Amino acid sequence: MITLDDIKADPVFQTLIERSNAYLRTQGYTEHGLRHVSYVAEKAAEVLSQLGFDERTVELAAIAGYLHDVGNVFNRTNHSITGAVLAYQELRRMGMDVEEISTVTTAIGNHEESIGRAVSPVAAALILADKSDAHRTRANRLPDDRRPGIHDRVNLAITDSRLYVDKDERTINLEISFDQRICQIMDFFEIYLTRMEMCKEASTVLGCRFRLLINGLEFLGNLSFSYS
Repeated sequence: MITLDDIKADPVFQTLIERSNAYLRTQGYTEHGLRHVSYVAEKAAEVLSQLGFDERTVELAAIAGYLHDVGNVFNRTNHSITGAVLAYQELRRMGMDVEEISTVTTAIGNHEESIGRAVSPVAAALILADKSDAHRTRANRLPDDRRPGIHDRVNLAITDSRLYVDKDERTINLEISFDQRICQIMDFFEIYLTRMEMCKEASTVLGCRFRLLINGLEFLGNLSFSYS
């Protein structure tokens, strides 16, 4: 069976991730390179593991997390769809089982907030991991005196963030420390509100309640409900 280590060792995927990040940097987006995809892979796997999913499902979530942004090598628009197609072709090349490819690519194709839905546990875990990666380490460091764009300002203001599962309370929690001297919390919601709403849906699919806490205050919460 294809593992995350196999994916990481594949030079095609490494090039796609690096070139996708380089393209997004020219468009003023935050970091989407190896640091980001490694974080998303780790967190997606961690969420499902802590909720008791089997090892292979956890591994598929990690693979989906690592590959979710490869479609940006073409364009930011609809990158989840192009990324799913690209991942399908390359995973077939590597000999991965079609059923497992379908699980991975469905998750990739549904992680973009404008068109995606948390249609499976793997997709839900990918959404939570991807949308929780907000931190000043992702901000671009501008070479001159230009004012950072809103994506960079918001990420620069986030001094700490933590996504974790509370198994006893059945909650998935995103705790953020936010420096309001850099920008206002309203700026965070300008770019992250739809992402946080997506996290609420993803948590629901996993039978949990989503909690967003910024500087100790809870901003979003939902009732626990499972489609299953």
